[in-house]
Amino acid sequence: MGLIKIGDAAVSEQKVVDTTTMSSTEEKDESKNEKDATSKKKAASKKQSRGTGRVKLVREKEDKETSLFKENIYIVFVECETPGNIGFLARTMANFGLKNLVLINPPTLTNEAYYQATHGKYIVENAKIFPTLDEFYQSQRIDFKVASTGTAGGSYNLSRIPIRPEELGKSLNVENKICILFGREGNGLTNKEIGDCDICVSIPTDPTYPIMNISHAAAIIFYELFKNRHEYGVEGLKESTPLEKEYLLKDMDELIDSIDIPEHKKSNGKKTFKNIISRAFITGREAHTLKGILRRLKMKIGEQ
Repeated sequence: MGLIKIGDAAVSEQKVVDTTTMSSTEEKDESKNEKDATSKKKAASKKQSRGTGRVKLVREKEDKETSLFKENIYIVFVECETPGNIGFLARTMANFGLKNLVLINPPTLTNEAYYQATHGKYIVENAKIFPTLDEFYQSQRIDFKVASTGTAGGSYNLSRIPIRPEELGKSLNVENKICILFGREGNGLTNKEIGDCDICVSIPTDPTYPIMNISHAAAIIFYELFKNRHEYGVEGLKESTPLEKEYLLKDMDELIDSIDIPEHKKSNGKKTFKNIISRAFITGREAHTLKGILRRLKMKIGEQ
């Protein structure tokens, strides 16, 4: 029988063990306990190994998504008026891991731009400069264009009907090349520049002063993109390509043109359909299904 003598302190315990020989029953029990302990260790080791494998796969997926996030998103500043704002925008980009800055017809990049960028100075140094938006689109082969605006649209300005930054962050597919446009400090983006984009994003603000400083607006949008960078896309669903959307819009345009309605209603109908398709982030299968329906409708109308 074992005896334990407890001293004044827990660290100074002294064991006095009786050397009486154990019975055969006690030996069997001890042997069984050792086997059970060994089995439990092996099971725990296998479980830990499987867990490590899962963690590794998750990390690899996150690394890939983070890389795509940084590589495929372009931040475009259109005709900036002051170099300092370029620096502020670059600093905000650095906060959220973005690095592709594009400047459209910018002012001369003075020291102020680099000073205000602080730790985002490298973003200003590597910025791509183009004289026009069209030249940028052609050069980089952008798949999806997002316009930012402080003035939302309505029934009479369909091009400006926006989504919120949170919706954009949840839905954006970073496997495509995406650009986000920020307009001039004074006038923002033109209706044509917004109309050429696939979607419009706007931050809800107080109507008495709706226009935000560009770096503040950018910070809100970038945060929504960044916080959801591991939630892009849905397993097994592939977003439709720009070409699939282009053909879908072309089929709808032809269908609308075949209807006997006033020209301004045709134009509004085409804009409305484009807005819906852009905001919906439809899959390739959905695009093909809609195309099939539109073509059958055109054939039906042609038979009449």
